[in-house]
Amino acid sequence: MLRPLSRVFASVHTQSLCSACPGWTMMEPKLYRAPAEVRGMTSLDKEAFAQTITVPALRVPTRVLNKVVKSLKKSTIQRPGVPRVVQDPEESGDFRLVLLDPHRVSSLDSFSEAEAEALRSFSVAEELQEYDLNLTYDNLKSEEVLEAVLPRGQDVTSGFSRVGHIAHMNLRDHQLPYRNLIGQVIMDKNPGVTCVVNKTNTIDSTYRNFKMEVLAGEENMVAKVKENGMTYEFDFSRVYWNSRLSTEHQRVVQLAKRGDTVFDVFAGVGPFAVPAARSGANVLANDLNPESYRWLQHNCKLNKVDSKVRTFNLDGRAFIQGPVKQELPALLKGTARVHVVMNLPALALEFLDAFKGLLQQEPPCDENLPTVHCYGFSKDDNPDKDVVERASRSLGFPLEHRCSVHFVRNVAPNKDMMCVSFTLPKEVLFSSEDPEQTALNTWAMSPAHANNGLRFP
Repeated sequence: MLRPLSRVFASVHTQSLCSACPGWTMMEPKLYRAPAEVRGMTSLDKEAFAQTITVPALRVPTRVLNKVVKSLKKSTIQRPGVPRVVQDPEESGDFRLVLLDPHRVSSLDSFSEAEAEALRSFSVAEELQEYDLNLTYDNLKSEEVLEAVLPRGQDVTSGFSRVGHIAHMNLRDHQLPYRNLIGQVIMDKNPGVTCVVNKTNTIDSTYRNFKMEVLAGEENMVAKVKENGMTYEFDFSRVYWNSRLSTEHQRVVQLAKRGDTVFDVFAGVGPFAVPAARSGANVLANDLNPESYRWLQHNCKLNKVDSKVRTFNLDGRAFIQGPVKQELPALLKGTARVHVVMNLPALALEFLDAFKGLLQQEPPCDENLPTVHCYGFSKDDNPDKDVVERASRSLGFPLEHRCSVHFVRNVAPNKDMMCVSFTLPKEVLFSSEDPEQTALNTWAMSPAHANNGLRFP
């Protein structure tokens, strides 16, 4: 149904819509107001969201329709599945209706000078109309659906991490009764998402995976993702992957040049190792998780770098005191740089003690000592200072003024992920102290263990 809204426009741009038509009032701030009966819904009923709303519209001759739509692109309605141009039920085929966003166009004054001038030049001048627009569930955004369903005053989340076809959510306790509905909405509103999961516990520090519940869709956990030009495949339920780290992966990989050697102590499925090998570095990559190790090998083959990557399924400390120890002496005599990446932020700083006394005979110079990039979480008010102090304590050597600290991301309120990079001091690498005893001493002195009453036998 159409109703005339005003009969002045062509020559008087400054006259208000309300004065031209006293019965017209400003539109509500929200275009869609959900029916009250959807509040508290736990099983999705799409039909319950249907509603008819009123929006302003312009009657436009078809001969200038495309030009008008282009001129009004900032003022036309923008809704999922809602056309900006509809048939005019009261005119012949010579006219169409251009639907306008009531948030932007609540009166004739709402048009910019450029828009008004364009409309005058195209002879779109007679009247602004009211148009009854039928909105359905398909026309709503996920935020609108969830805001209508969840109890008033509670947080509404539609955010998730995308891992291939999987949407990964971290729902709060008050959202759990609605979790299946939330999962269905997320899947409906995000093309390509065919599975929605919710994390049900914290990340396991040993294998870096977590338990999850499928909220909607298929239970296929094998994802395929692209990052920085590489392709990765893995079982998301059994390995660790975080799409938010793509920039950090790229930052560190760019430090390794052709001919360099990269030791990836906690390699996961290969987000550091694979692109480093593609750039021409020689890579030794390790992960304790058997599933990560399997997918690491798979991704090396998938990206055709398996000849440049040697893979290991060892504990991080065993990898350092085994393959790294074996390879380092020859590498230190060369000119190519050596990088050690330790991306296990929950524990990696504690593994630095494995480098103490790793080698016995010092090289003739210390120009080619390895560069270590070690990650850690910090809840300290000064996270830079915190990770440097913890790294120094683990090494048994002061790193202040000998390292750089890079902020990676905020992972939770008052919890930051940091990366401390430094040249491995020769005083550490060639220490005469027994490395196993050093590891025990460092572990015992660390705050995480010194206060729990535990002692070594």
